[in-house]
Amino acid sequence: MTQRIAMVGLGATGRAMAQSLLQRTDVEIVGAADRNPEVIGTDLGTLVASAATGVTVVDDPASLPPADLAIVATTSDLNHVAATLVPLLERGYNVMSICEELAYPWSSHPEISRRLDDTAKAHGVTVLGTGANPGVLMDTLPLLLTALTQRVDRVIIRRRTNMSRYGAILSKFGMGLTPAQFAAAQESGEVVGHYGFEQSISALASGLGWTLDAIEVGRVSPAVVSEITRVGEHVTVERGQIAAVTHAARGLCGGRAVIDLEIMFGFFDPSDALTAGDDCRIEGADQVIELTSLTGFESFVSTIAAAVNAVTAVIDAPSGFLSMGDLPARTLASKGARLREASGLSPMVQHAPPARSIG
Repeated sequence: MTQRIAMVGLGATGRAMAQSLLQRTDVEIVGAADRNPEVIGTDLGTLVASAATGVTVVDDPASLPPADLAIVATTSDLNHVAATLVPLLERGYNVMSICEELAYPWSSHPEISRRLDDTAKAHGVTVLGTGANPGVLMDTLPLLLTALTQRVDRVIIRRRTNMSRYGAILSKFGMGLTPAQFAAAQESGEVVGHYGFEQSISALASGLGWTLDAIEVGRVSPAVVSEITRVGEHVTVERGQIAAVTHAARGLCGGRAVIDLEIMFGFFDPSDALTAGDDCRIEGADQVIELTSLTGFESFVSTIAAAVNAVTAVIDAPSGFLSMGDLPARTLASKGARLREASGLSPMVQHAPPARSIG
């Protein structure tokens, strides 16, 4: 059965998700909405460098046709995105969003969380916050790894992630500003750093059965001022401008940081002393578990994959407000076998025959 999808928000990330879903055999995009006057009225397929689809971009989600799922890729701020999510739920859409604060906001935004949960259940649909981070790398993945130790004492994660493929989202990190401009923008509230630390820490603590005393989120700080010009897909960082920032947060229990997270977001260059990479360390009572990616999980690619791989899982899930950790792992796994054969795509791996029971 083909599932019908509506897209809300067609920035760099929304377009990439649409482009991926247009290649799928199990879903069909039937509608798309965006506030940008430059894309309103255009064909979605043409917009994402594909063949025309007959889906015209409208200016208001209220004008979207009926669908099984709406994917929202608009803003990181849950206070703003909730105004888009609730009407969609009330119209009977299952809803998935890459809004970072939607990943697990029960502690940070309890009233909004309850409203989303109540609305979804009242209309028999599901709402899910997803993405690479939050969603997988700093919450669901380490939570799964803790299955290998009987008691966890501490979780430490360090990420250095390449952001050169993102667009408008980079403004919240202060990329491309001089140090003086960065300081002024931070004081005015324009530079805030990473949304989602509190949600990742809350999700991880909840899964471990921990009650935290507090969650501390630090201020984002410049890490690399570029000595060269760095060209991304949507933004260029010139010499003398900030090319990387660092942001960190901790979950405290008994005065001790039991969850310790830090991310460096940057436009990395081979001449830099630091390169992209990811390190996860789980200090258990019976063993220490360490997972390292020497090149790092590519942030943009991982975010797109985490979202598009979960689309059918959201449609099939129980009604209510769920997190990635609530969904079975097999429903979140790669859906590459559902991609159409197309130029530039590797041939799909054939399905293995069903396993036979033993005995």
